[in-house]
Amino acid sequence: MARITLDHLAHAYKPNPQAPQDYALKEINHVWSQGGAYALLGPSGCGKTTLLNIISGLVRPTRGRILFDDRDVTDLPTEARNIAQVFQFPVVYDTMTVRENLAFPLKNRHVPRDKTAQRVEEIARLLDLTSVLNRKASNLTADMKQKISLGRGLVRPDVAAILFDEPLTVIDPHLKWQLRSTLKEIHRALDITMIYVTHDQTEALTFADKVVVMHDGAVVQTGTPDELFERPAHTFVGHFIGSPGMNILPCRVEGATAYLGNESVALQRGYRSLPGTDRIELGIRPEFVRLQPKGTGLPVRIRRIDDIGRARIARVEMNGRVLAASVPENLSVSGDEAGLHLDPHHIHIYADGHLVAGEALGGHAT
Repeated sequence: MARITLDHLAHAYKPNPQAPQDYALKEINHVWSQGGAYALLGPSGCGKTTLLNIISGLVRPTRGRILFDDRDVTDLPTEARNIAQVFQFPVVYDTMTVRENLAFPLKNRHVPRDKTAQRVEEIARLLDLTSVLNRKASNLTADMKQKISLGRGLVRPDVAAILFDEPLTVIDPHLKWQLRSTLKEIHRALDITMIYVTHDQTEALTFADKVVVMHDGAVVQTGTPDELFERPAHTFVGHFIGSPGMNILPCRVEGATAYLGNESVALQRGYRSLPGTDRIELGIRPEFVRLQPKGTGLPVRIRRIDDIGRARIARVEMNGRVLAASVPENLSVSGDEAGLHLDPHHIHIYADGHLVAGEALGGHAT
C-alpha cells in the first residue's frame, strides 16, 4: 500500500514537444493518499489511460517524477513497482481452474499454501466465484472471466495499488451495478489504494471517494462526487457530470446581475471584474431551473418534455439557445410558451471556462 505522488508529470508521444498542445498529458501535480479510492474520469482521448500507464510503469513520462511513498519509481519497470493492474478485457489462463487462476499471483511469490488457500477463498466469496472455483476458466462466460481478472488483481494483500482500466466494459449492464458495489465493499475491507479509469460517470461516482476529471490531456477538477456536482470548477465538468449536464449560457455580468440577452438574472454574489475577455458564461444545473407558466420568469419556447421516470425534463429555447429545465409535478402546460425560474443559490459564473469566485453581497469572498 502506498501514497502516490505525481510531481510535475507530463507526457508527449511526439519528439521534442514545445507547446502545451504537443502533450498528450499536460503537467500534473497530484497526491493520492494511501488507501483511497480514486477514479480518472473523462472522454476517450483525454489522457486518463496514459496517466494510468505511467503509474503502472508501462509508459515513462517525458518529464516529471512519480513516487510511491517517498520512493522515486519513475525509472522502475512494472514488475518492480508492486502494483496489480486489471485491464479492459479478461486476462486469464483458460487451461487453469478458477482456483488456480486466483492463486497464481500468490504462488509466484511463494506464499505458503495454507495462506494462499485462505486468501483465494476470501476473494472468491467477495466476487461470488465460490461455486465455480474448480471449473476450468475456458468454460466460463466473458463476465465470469473478467471477475477472475478482478480477483487476480485483488488477491495480493501487499500491493502498493490496484489499477483498473475500464474493467467493466465486457460486463453485462445488469451486473455492472452489482460489481461496482462489490468493488467498493472490497476497498473498504482491504484498505488498498485503488485507481479506476473510466469514461462512465456512473461508474466513477459510484466507486470513488475522489474523482479526477480530465479533459484534453489536463486535470480540470479533483473532488468528491458532491463537489463535482454542486460546484463544477470548469464548464466541461458541469457538462460532463450529470444527466442531463449543466446548462451553459453566454451572458454579460455587471455587479450582482447577469444578462442573458435582454433578460436580467439576480445573482447571490457580486463581480467587480472578470478575468479573461473571450467568454463569460452562466452555468446552472437543470435540477435548479424550474419551468413556470407563460408570463412568469424568463420567457422561453418549449421544444419538448421528456419523462425520464423519476422526473420530467423540459427542453426549451431561449435567445436561440437550448437548455434543460425541471418540470414541477403539478404544472400543466398548454402551448409552447412558458417561463423559467433560475435558483440564484445554484448559479455559477465562468470566465473562459473557469469558475469565477465572486463576493457575497455581505462583502465576504466566496
